[in-house]
Amino acid sequence: MSVISQNIVYFIIAIAVIIILLAWAYATKRLQRDFTTVTWTLIPVAIAINIAIGQIVVILKLPVYLDSIGTIFVAVVCGPWAGAITGMLANIIWGSVIDPNAFPWFPVAFFIGLVSGFCAQGGLFKSWWKVIITGFLVALTAALVGTPISVGVYGGITASGSSFITAYLLQTGQNLLPAVLITNNLVEPFDKISTSLLAFAIIQGLSIRFLARFPRPNNVQVQAGITRIQLLIAVAIVVAVLAFYILVVVNLVQ
Repeated sequence: MSVISQNIVYFIIAIAVIIILLAWAYATKRLQRDFTTVTWTLIPVAIAINIAIGQIVVILKLPVYLDSIGTIFVAVVCGPWAGAITGMLANIIWGSVIDPNAFPWFPVAFFIGLVSGFCAQGGLFKSWWKVIITGFLVALTAALVGTPISVGVYGGITASGSSFITAYLLQTGQNLLPAVLITNNLVEPFDKISTSLLAFAIIQGLSIRFLARFPRPNNVQVQAGITRIQLLIAVAIVVAVLAFYILVVVNLVQ
């Protein structure tokens, strides 16, 4: 926890912003709408998925994260505030119990859930190409919120495999902040688009009756008869994007 104490100002600001947003959502009754019995049941499952996949990625040093699938799933079917709290709790629990390096990223996880939920409310989770837009917007948010953490807490070199890119850029003469920004701009779009498409594929594989139990089933209703096609397209794009991205990164760091 020493890295947290050395950057206490940043976390005070982050926590203050999160508290203000949650207080506003509660006062305007937006927060309460997201949380039903089904939501509270789903959140622990989503947290477990985030931690399990995230820890596998860290151990394998993969150049992606994929630790927000549960967060985005909850945000889409339950609402942005449920997604934000799911993401934040996942990183806090992950960092407190398994890997302390996961803890400082809880503000990023909070905003990933918030933005993906708002995108879903805006109709950007009803077809695969709209989900790509959602992934890009989430990636932009993650890069903006995550860059100060990467630079201020870790000096640009984190425990993830994406740090290989940062290290390579630093060796080529790039300064720290531009190197981290370039890395985030390379990693985040591929990661968040793939993560969003994976969450979309999972949702498309569920029955309409099951989805109707959640607070926001309208976020994922698509035209009848094309669900299977949407599912296949989403999976195919994820496989293609990840394969291309890993190939590019491997060639870059060699």
